[in-house]
Amino acid sequence: MAQPNVAALGGSSLIQHELVVIGGGPAGYAAALYGAASGLDVALVEEHLLGGTCLHVGCIPAKELLETAAVLRTVRHAADFGVGDVGGGDLEPAVDLAASQTRKQKVIDGLARGVTGLLAGRDVTVYKGTGRLGAAHVVSIDHGAGDPTLVVSEHVVLATGSSPRTIPGFEVDGTLVMTSDEVLSLDEVPERVAVIGGGAIGCEFASMLADYGSTVTLLEAAPEILPGCDADAARAVRRAFRKREIDVHSGVAVADHQPGDAGTTVRFGPAGGNDAEGTDLDVDLVVVAVGRRPRGDSAGLVGTRVAVDDRGFIEVDDRLRTGEPGVYAVGDVVDTPQLAHVGFAEGMFVVRDLLGESPAPLDPGTVPWCIYSHPEVAFAGLTEAAAMEAGHDVVVSSHRFAGNGRAMILGEVDGLVKVVAEKDPDGRAGRILGVHMVGPWVTEQLGQGYLAVNWEATVDDVAAHIQPHPTLSELFGETVLSLTGRSLHG
Repeated sequence: MAQPNVAALGGSSLIQHELVVIGGGPAGYAAALYGAASGLDVALVEEHLLGGTCLHVGCIPAKELLETAAVLRTVRHAADFGVGDVGGGDLEPAVDLAASQTRKQKVIDGLARGVTGLLAGRDVTVYKGTGRLGAAHVVSIDHGAGDPTLVVSEHVVLATGSSPRTIPGFEVDGTLVMTSDEVLSLDEVPERVAVIGGGAIGCEFASMLADYGSTVTLLEAAPEILPGCDADAARAVRRAFRKREIDVHSGVAVADHQPGDAGTTVRFGPAGGNDAEGTDLDVDLVVVAVGRRPRGDSAGLVGTRVAVDDRGFIEVDDRLRTGEPGVYAVGDVVDTPQLAHVGFAEGMFVVRDLLGESPAPLDPGTVPWCIYSHPEVAFAGLTEAAAMEAGHDVVVSSHRFAGNGRAMILGEVDGLVKVVAEKDPDGRAGRILGVHMVGPWVTEQLGQGYLAVNWEATVDDVAAHIQPHPTLSELFGETVLSLTGRSLHG
């Protein structure tokens, strides 16, 4: 790699590292930690907080507040288990969001200290500031005051993440209109809420706020909520939401909102319709949950061959290499599933690649997905529709948690397990192509389904293994067993 002209850069001296990572979220700090564990001299540049969106305004705080919702549900139905009011009625607990926020922050702070400690323990040099990649692999780090720090490295990893998307007509003010960033700091329960976006984030917020006591309306432009999920799984969630009085409207477009003396009025109607078909919805809060925008242009890139597409993603090949030799991009800033665990995997992958270990490229179609609504959703691999579109002749089986002993004990019987398998020439079910789950704690049950998909296991392979009883996870075993042609309980 050609060294830059130091004089042309203002005379500042260059600090050399073997790997420089711009961005300290899951993908970035994974690359830094894994690189350091591999013996590299690593620098990490972070402009805000180590841990990124996932730790501070994403995965961790969202799941902490969803756990508050779960505790609320448990206490409300304690009398069903013989616990609570001696009069025999259900308890009516009050939710103290301020206390929940305090607990949330304690969890975040503990994990943030852990990330900081891990980086220090592996001698990763952490630079506080905004990193911008320029020509010849020079990264200029703006600290907000004084001269920038200039570092250079043979290998650079761009991990600049994403930010919440917004939509026209719904300017975020933090009071009437919020994105995930603001919702995760709520300290009072709104009475009426419109959630725009019925994907994973929208369904989690709709579920959480409904548990808190809000009247929730969920608006989704696609024909069904949870686009990308298996159709049977999405319908199962919609049925459960209906039972919980979450008002779901799919196939609709939102126009705008008009603030009034008390809250605001959201106008929506059929997608592709006209204003005359619109419906007015009075709410106290609008939550915009329409996905996240990659920050592909936030790392400078002037004088480089790194390309950013019209959606904001940094363009990479299947090895996560950009158009600039020696420069990689990982995490939310590339067009792969915007999931923290995918970011972890990508961060480790690029380190192995730059070390010449030739790791197998990651397959975005087989990664595990987890959605923490109530009921939870978890899946890996192809949906039934996607498998058929890919040309597979498929056979499927599904079983409901209503017949599962552990689910009945928990009092959580909504949901199902569905397995999609390839049909062999003899007509029997063969390789498992997809596993889809809706129900209690399915996010903790997906492991064996994920392994089955990624090891290309057959239904006979999996059915031969004993499932512990009574467990929620044995429903997966039952579903696979039925695909062998001889089931037990189903």
